[in-house]
Amino acid sequence: MSTVEAKTDNEGVAPEPGSLRGRVALVTGGTRGIGAAISRNLGMAGATVAAGYNTNREQADAFLAELAALGADASAHPGNVADADECRRTVEEVIDQHGRVDVLVNNAGITIDRTVSKMSYEDWATVLAVNLSGAFFAAQAVLPDMIERGSGRIVNISSIIGEQGNIGQANYAASKSGLFGLTKTLAREAAFQLKRAGRLDPFGPNVTVNCVAPGFIATEMVETIPQKVLERITSQIPLARLGRTDEVARVVHFLCSDESAYITGQVWNVNGGMEM
Repeated sequence: MSTVEAKTDNEGVAPEPGSLRGRVALVTGGTRGIGAAISRNLGMAGATVAAGYNTNREQADAFLAELAALGADASAHPGNVADADECRRTVEEVIDQHGRVDVLVNNAGITIDRTVSKMSYEDWATVLAVNLSGAFFAAQAVLPDMIERGSGRIVNISSIIGEQGNIGQANYAASKSGLFGLTKTLAREAAFQLKRAGRLDPFGPNVTVNCVAPGFIATEMVETIPQKVLERITSQIPLARLGRTDEVARVVHFLCSDESAYITGQVWNVNGGMEM
C-alpha cells in the first residue's frame, strides 16, 4: 500500500492525501448499512472495492450498479465469514480477480437478541462465529500477503455495545468486545512479523490494524428498535441524534490512508459522545 505502488494519474506525482487510488479493499458485509457506506466511501477515494455479502445476490447486484454509476470499480463476493474455508476462498477470489488485498474491513455482523436465561448455545455460538471468528479468519487470510508486500490496512468494526454491554445482547456484546483484544493482538503481531521479515519501514505505510466502534447509527438494524426505546437511547447521546453511516465510513477511510501509518492497535469511537 505504499505511495510507489499506488496508481496515479500523472507519472511521478504522489496521490492526494487520503487517496486510495490503486488499492484493493475487501469489505465484509459490504453491500448494506455501514458496510455499504464504507464501500462507497473507499470506492469514491479511488479504491477497487470487493464487497462481501452472505446470500442476497439481488441486493449485491443493485449495490454494484450504484457504485458503477458513481464511477467506482467494484465486485461482489458471496460467502459465510463464519466458515474459515469460505473466508480463505473469498480472499483468494479477490486476489485472483484484482491482484491483491490492500485493505480489509471486517464489518460483517449479526444479532440474535435474547436474555442470558433464554439464550441457546446456537444463539451464542452463531453470533460469535460471524462477528468475532469471521474477523479472525479474514485477517488470517490476508495478513501473509500484506506482510510480504510490507503494507496493508485492517479495520475491525466493533460497537458501543462491546464497551457498555446491553440487556439481551450478551452474545453480541461479547463478540464486539472481543474485537478490541483481537485488534490489539493483530496490530502487535503485524509489526513483529514485518520486523522479522525485514519489511518494517519506520517511515513507510507498514501494516496497521485498528478498530472503529460505532454508537447507535441509523441503519436497518436500529430501525427494529421500538420508538420509545429509541427516544430513550437518543436522550443519552450528548449530540442528541443517531449517527449516519457516512460518519463511520469517513473514520474507516482515514485509518486506511497512508497518512495514518503511525496509528495501530487503537479503538476509534463514533458515538456522539455516548461513551466517554
